[in-house]
Amino acid sequence: MDLNSLATLATIDDVQQSLASRNYIADRSLATVIYLALRLQKPLLLEGEAGVGKTEVAKVLAELLATELIRLQCYEGLDVSNAVYEWNFTRQMLYLRTLEATGALGQAERQAALHDIFGPDFLLRRPLLQAIEHSGARAPVLLIDEIDRSDEEFEAFLLEVLSDFQITVPEIGTIRAARPPVVIITSNRTRELHDALKRRCLFHWIDYPSIEKEEEIILAKVPEAPAALAGQIARFVSELRRLDLYKLPGVAETLDWARALVALGQDELLEEHVTASLGALLKYQEDVDRMKGGQVRQLLSRVTSRAPL
Repeated sequence: MDLNSLATLATIDDVQQSLASRNYIADRSLATVIYLALRLQKPLLLEGEAGVGKTEVAKVLAELLATELIRLQCYEGLDVSNAVYEWNFTRQMLYLRTLEATGALGQAERQAALHDIFGPDFLLRRPLLQAIEHSGARAPVLLIDEIDRSDEEFEAFLLEVLSDFQITVPEIGTIRAARPPVVIITSNRTRELHDALKRRCLFHWIDYPSIEKEEEIILAKVPEAPAALAGQIARFVSELRRLDLYKLPGVAETLDWARALVALGQDELLEEHVTASLGALLKYQEDVDRMKGGQVRQLLSRVTSRAPL
C-alpha cells in the first residue's frame, strides 16, 4: 500500500474519525484492527452475523484510500475460472479462423498462433487476478465476501494469493503484485474456516451493536429520522434480538426498517405501523407470525416506557 494514501490514517483515532466521516460508526477495537491491517499489510478477516456491517468496511475503506474496490462474491462451487481467470475461448477461435482465412497458417505460423492465444491478450481477468495485476496509482481494496459460502478447496487455493500476493497461470507464469492489495475477507461463520487461512489474517468479530451505538448508526445513515424515533427503533430491535427467532435482524435490516417508518411519516413507534412494516425488519414468515398478537404490543410497552431492557 502506498504510504501517501495512508497519510490521513496515521493513527487509530484517524481511522475511527475517518470512518465516522463516511457514516460508518466503528468502535475502537475495529478501528485498531483496521489500522494494523493497513500498517502491517495483512489481510483482515471479519466475522459476524449477516448484516452487521462487515462488507461496508471494505467499501468505506476504498473511499478513504481513494482507490478501487474489487469484489469477489463467494458462493458454493466457486472455482478458478470465476475467481481468478479463464481464457477467452471465443476470441481465440476468431483469431485462429482469421489466420486460416488469410492462408497464414503454415507449420511455423501455427505454432506461433498457439503461443499467442495463450498469452495475456486472451486472458479474461477475474477479481483475484485484477487485484494482483492492478496498475492504478494506489493499490486496490480486495473484498473477498462471504468466504464461508465457498468450498474448502477454493479456500485452500487462496493461501498462495494471501501468502505471497501472487497467482500462477501455467501458460504464462507467476504474476506478482507490484503493490499488495488491501484485503478484507468476510465470513458469516456458516462453517469454520481452516486454520491455515486464519493464520494469514488479522481477525475481528463484529457483533450486534449496543442500543446507543445502533441509535447513532440510524441517525448517521437515516438522518431524516427523528431522534426520538431512532432511539425507539434501536431499543425495539435490541429487545427483538433477545427472542428465539429464526433469523435475527442485522443492522442492515434496522436501517431498512427506519427508512420504511420515515416513509410512513412516523415520528414514534405505533403498533399499527410496526406490525405493517415488519417485512422490512424480519425476513422469515415464521418470525413475522411470532410477532403477531400481543408480542409487538408487549415489546412496544417496554420500549416506550424506557424500562431497562
